Amino acid sequence: MKCCLNGARTRADHPAVPVTAEELALEAAAAVAAGAFALHMHPRDATGRETLDAAWCDAAVAAVRTACPGTPVGLSTAAWIEPQLARRLELVSAWRERPNFCSVNLSEPGCEQVMEALWARGIGVEAGLSSVEDAQLLGALRVAGRCLRVLVEIDDAEDAVASCRLALEIDAALDGAGVTADRLHHGLGPPTWAVIRQGLQLGHEVRVGLEDVVTMPDGAAARGNADLVAAALALALAKPE
Repeated sequence: MKCCLNGARTRADHPAVPVTAEELALEAAAAVAAGAFALHMHPRDATGRETLDAAWCDAAVAAVRTACPGTPVGLSTAAWIEPQLARRLELVSAWRERPNFCSVNLSEPGCEQVMEALWARGIGVEAGLSSVEDAQLLGALRVAGRCLRVLVEIDDAEDAVASCRLALEIDAALDGAGVTADRLHHGLGPPTWAVIRQGLQLGHEVRVGLEDVVTMPDGAAARGNADLVAAALALALAKPE
């Protein structure tokens, strides 16, 4: 059960979204206490904007590691955070407090260069796939064996049935491409819970957190990341009917 602490969300989305390094550390500690095995976050600068700048990323990673010793910590390398590929590579190369892993979106131009830059620094790679085409690309690049895990990321925030169907289609494309790396399934918005249930039934890792969803399985508002992790863990531990 990986926890995604904040993503691109703001306090307008949920009042508990952590922004500063100190807030990330507090939410991370609560999520780990609730059962999270790993953490994913998007550090912010002084204005609250997502950033890959070393000063802010190093501070966030260090704070979370202090609060959660031994728990793997990951960052995003999304192109929307830094659209210019050359600058993104430069920023990643400047990190001193290296995260344990980073997610790389296969749908973004330059994904292969970003992965190589991370591997060169000893940082694990999570290959983010949001389409069948992404899965096919991962197979064609022949780098899946070097990845820590594959993320099957379903970003349909409205339709649970379509979200689950797409997750199965991506899985099938990965199987067809001979990709055997560990897989983690996650969704966006209310369909997140259907994607998590299906992922658990398939024996995959899953993730949950305020980046993905701000409501509980019953639709009630979550108080924070720990609530979401606890709810997902309860689904994982529930006996099948």
